[in-house]
Amino acid sequence: MRTDEDAALHDFVEGRRTALFRSAYLLCGDRHEAEDLVQSALVKVILGGRRHGRLDNIEAYARKTLVNTFIASRRRFWRREQAYGELPDRQGPASDTDTGLVVRAALARLAPRQRAVLVLRYWEDLSVEATAEALGMRTNTVKSHAARGLAALRAGMAEELV
Repeated sequence: MRTDEDAALHDFVEGRRTALFRSAYLLCGDRHEAEDLVQSALVKVILGGRRHGRLDNIEAYARKTLVNTFIASRRRFWRREQAYGELPDRQGPASDTDTGLVVRAALARLAPRQRAVLVLRYWEDLSVEATAEALGMRTNTVKSHAARGLAALRAGMAEELV
């Protein structure tokens, strides 16, 4: 019986790792951090699945674990500091103004909870109710975070595209 549960967890990890990585990348904006975030979330999902026995909805559990792990990582003090070996002598050349880059940059400037709401609502295509359940919020809070997040995203993108 344990091997069937382990096989189901293994199949889930193999099948959903890429989708979770995409969501994690949108949440944090860094490939390496997204890989770490997915790895941490999947470890928690596997341990949770083994500890609690059969999970009713492993997809929702994994998504909620991913978002909670992301939000918890933003609360840590050491995440706010960035060390640089050397300061640049001058600013580098302007980067590509590809729309995807502009969207990710504007998304990175949002508060973690707003970013999580936008990723779950518009990238994962979850309903307001499912997003509220995943984040442990009320539906009205999800709606207000989505509205404010979209307004800030539009404003941030307008600044970049001008």
